[in-house]
Amino acid sequence: MDYRGKLSRRSFLARGSAAGALAIGSTWSGKLLAETALPDPQSILDDISISKYVRQDYQKLYGMSDSKPIWDADKDWIRTVDWEAVRSELAGTTVRFAVGAADAESAAEGLAPFEALSGIKVELVPIPDDSMYDKVLAEFISGNASFDALQFFSPWMGDFAAPGFLYPLDDFAEKWSLPLDDFYDTYKLNYGFFNGTMYGIPFDCDIQMVHLRKGYVEKVLGGSIDRANTVPSYDELIRLSAELNKVEPGVSGVGLMAAPGFWSTYTWEHISAQAGMMLFDENWEPIFNGDAGMKGLEIILALSKNANEGFAGAGWPENRAAWLGGQVATNISWQDSGTQAMRPDQSQIVDDFVTIYEPRIDGGRFAPPNIAGSTSCVSASAKNPEGAFLMLAFLTTSSIMSMNEANANGVAPGYKSVLTNPNLQEVSQPAKVWADSLEHAWCAPRLPGAFPIEQAIGNEINRAVVGQISAKEALDNAAAAVKQIMTENGFYAGNDPVDYAAALPGLYVGEGKPLPF
Repeated sequence: MDYRGKLSRRSFLARGSAAGALAIGSTWSGKLLAETALPDPQSILDDISISKYVRQDYQKLYGMSDSKPIWDADKDWIRTVDWEAVRSELAGTTVRFAVGAADAESAAEGLAPFEALSGIKVELVPIPDDSMYDKVLAEFISGNASFDALQFFSPWMGDFAAPGFLYPLDDFAEKWSLPLDDFYDTYKLNYGFFNGTMYGIPFDCDIQMVHLRKGYVEKVLGGSIDRANTVPSYDELIRLSAELNKVEPGVSGVGLMAAPGFWSTYTWEHISAQAGMMLFDENWEPIFNGDAGMKGLEIILALSKNANEGFAGAGWPENRAAWLGGQVATNISWQDSGTQAMRPDQSQIVDDFVTIYEPRIDGGRFAPPNIAGSTSCVSASAKNPEGAFLMLAFLTTSSIMSMNEANANGVAPGYKSVLTNPNLQEVSQPAKVWADSLEHAWCAPRLPGAFPIEQAIGNEINRAVVGQISAKEALDNAAAAVKQIMTENGFYAGNDPVDYAAALPGLYVGEGKPLPF
């Protein structure tokens, strides 16, 4: 499977979700810019609300209402920016926005209120989902991309920023007071900045977490679950998953994603980060085949004895189906496995699960993994870069992102003011642990060649998981392959395309911080 054609896990959800990531503003459809005078901004902002945007059944289920906001209006960019100033400078201009073809219709509806607020017309440039990376890269190389703005898988940042394909956004962020301080550092540094320059606004802000089925775990352990201490270590998860593997026919002890390529890489990075693993040293030499990386792979091999059927071919869609369908008793996955499990239309395990703090590893660290996600960027060749920036700031604003989370559509907010909001935590079960965890997050560096690097590592890990080679052979093979990929992308020649010192602050943000439990 070639992930370059899949912008994010959002594309998988967009086909089946009743409320897509950009579903607001249908009341404005068909009247954009048709009026001689733009409507009062406040009337538009009032419609960007829980009552208009969040699914009615979810509102009823959790007692959601506009009187219980799930964002902070003082930090919500669309409610603090001066729309009259935007209109005076940019009304009548056009922004071309590249989107996956499958998302074009929902994107058009979601952008209607932006057009009404700003007076900027948005033209969508649909790109087939299965060729997004290659199509975008080809247009960048041509020097005349057909779009001003795009949202893409965040590990591609290095591929697009290093060659100069993206437009610097620092001046726009300052001019229009984008609340960068409200983003968690791991998202701001890894989805927003490259070599010290701002090129992106975080969009889909993921983290991987561990989830437990309450009924099964409490039955085996004989007591209620403590989110920090019931499964304090991966050794305990190995032991517990073995017991849970026998708890009920058709239920496996643990859900793992170990398909070839990046899926195996993500699971391995998740666990190895807890052992203190870093992918590279300060000279960008691969070091992940050392003790910490080996520890992570050994834990995966131990867990695999208790894992879901077909785990060696499982990616996120298969893992999600097994978890929400009640076929695994614990699960290593993304945060939305916790939010979606709450929703009766998506889940068979409502009220019978809990998301816990990351299990630890002796001699390691608490390093919850920020893996995958997507970012929003402007093309270096954009005809209207400022309008493109404003459109992306609108789409990623905290109110819209918080309502994405309330809709459990897989598009995750990265704002402190959202994830720490008590009202949001009532409708997103993992949010409290998620918020605490982000202060300690681990992330892979955004490098040119990140995708083939993830593929190469994961292919070798999968070979170890299925018993073709040893764990040591797998990581040594992967290190050699990564060294070659790095060389082909300009490293080790005296002028590395990524400055290690600039990347380092985002690789682990928890150094020296007290644990949240």
